[in-house]
Amino acid sequence: MLLTTGGRVALYLFMNLSEDNIRIVFGLKIKQLRTEHNLSLSELAEKSGLSISYINEIEKGKKYPKGNKIASLSKALNVPYDKLVSLKLHKNLAPVTAILDSKILDELPLEMFGIDPLKLIEIISNAPAKVNAFISTIIEVTRNYEFTQEHFFLAVLRSYQESYNNYFEDLEKNALSFADKHGINNKTVVKSIQLQKILEKEYGYEVNLTELSTYPELAHLRSVLIQGKKKLLLNPSLDDSQRAFILAKEIGFNSLQLEERPYTLPLLKIGSFDSILNNYKSSYFAGALLMNEKAIVQDMEKFFHSKKWNEDHFLNLIAKYTTSHETFMHRLTNILPHHFNLNNLFFLRFDNKINTDYYVLTKELHLNQLHNPHGSDLDEHYCRRWVSIRILKEIGKLSEKNRTKGPLVRIQRSHYHNSENEYLILATARSIEPIPDFNNSVSIGIKIDNDLKKKINFWDDDSIPLKIVNQTCERCPLEKCEVRAVPAIYIEKEKRERSAEKKIRSLSEQ
Repeated sequence: MLLTTGGRVALYLFMNLSEDNIRIVFGLKIKQLRTEHNLSLSELAEKSGLSISYINEIEKGKKYPKGNKIASLSKALNVPYDKLVSLKLHKNLAPVTAILDSKILDELPLEMFGIDPLKLIEIISNAPAKVNAFISTIIEVTRNYEFTQEHFFLAVLRSYQESYNNYFEDLEKNALSFADKHGINNKTVVKSIQLQKILEKEYGYEVNLTELSTYPELAHLRSVLIQGKKKLLLNPSLDDSQRAFILAKEIGFNSLQLEERPYTLPLLKIGSFDSILNNYKSSYFAGALLMNEKAIVQDMEKFFHSKKWNEDHFLNLIAKYTTSHETFMHRLTNILPHHFNLNNLFFLRFDNKINTDYYVLTKELHLNQLHNPHGSDLDEHYCRRWVSIRILKEIGKLSEKNRTKGPLVRIQRSHYHNSENEYLILATARSIEPIPDFNNSVSIGIKIDNDLKKKINFWDDDSIPLKIVNQTCERCPLEKCEVRAVPAIYIEKEKRERSAEKKIRSLSEQ
């Protein structure tokens, strides 16, 4: 056990802190008190009878002393024992306590990014006032913009994907090995019944295709796994490809032995980073299982070889592997960077309710951080010139039968205003099942550079429309825009400020 008599008192008082964090908070407090008393490490060591190295280990959060040694520190610092073990820090370090108390440091995969948590705490210890100001600023920003722990975990996941160019060889190998072992033919669409039998026979699942419809409050969910029972409820309105993806994903959780996980699709709540990371890994596994890496690379090479953009050819490619345009486009974000060296790539998903002019960016991935748009909680209006928005307007005008029949596909060259950046953007759109009256569009944008020109022969096809685009209408200086949703309020504000500054300079010169 880490904690002894004195330590158990602290643990009792701070049961919601982990033992690691108890050490950290206690170390911060010892250093804070030593500094307040103008004592060096050697001076505190002499007064307490402890070694310099041991006190140094305590302050760094690596050691938690026994009760008799806490008593020695209490006497040396002239601080009551109870106050010392209370772990209550001075108010200038309160945000640090809040960070530790929230368990964010426990849940964040710091090691994944090569960050030693103790080194991070050492930085806090060495410059507490400055770090405290930084943490306070972050907390204030997150409150003002309603940035939740869920937002933070999703941002970390995106950074993780981007650091590996969204390609994970171990997951590819696991999916390929599983497909070979179970005779899954990747030359045709994988049927859900085959995956259902694997789940039932190999993993002891019960798959129910009707029960979920009897619970109106769950009608918007695609699937629910009953915890502890291995009973998977699927929404009956899903088509076979959607069922296949969910079943393949469930196989992924089991084949990859991922224990911490969500139990619904879409996710209702993100409890920890491990949960969302494992959800991503199982989704990656499912995509790789349903769409064989080698086969899709060969098909995309043939597709890119053509000098002319061919919409029907692309629709046929989607249909060859799945009826889910989103699953196919997600798979391309694994394939294009790794096999075609198309690293300057972004992925966007927009949702839209029919007959409304409100578009929500619900998924995004930016593999080199150059691209707009990014998600915005400022309630601004995304540029209506993007093909991602235009295709949603187009599908919204179709009948329900045509919206569910198959995806629309559109392509566009987008040149960002006042920038040298231009992207070839491929967008697909379809209704969202099982949510009525909602459509989504999924877009992949690839920067038009030398790598793209070498790989995609139809990039300069005259039939592909070219549009000047920006991020949001509120920040767009284009004066003649036929699809502007709202005035450019921030541009007008900047003009007023520049005009005022110019007048003030003129008055000063006079």
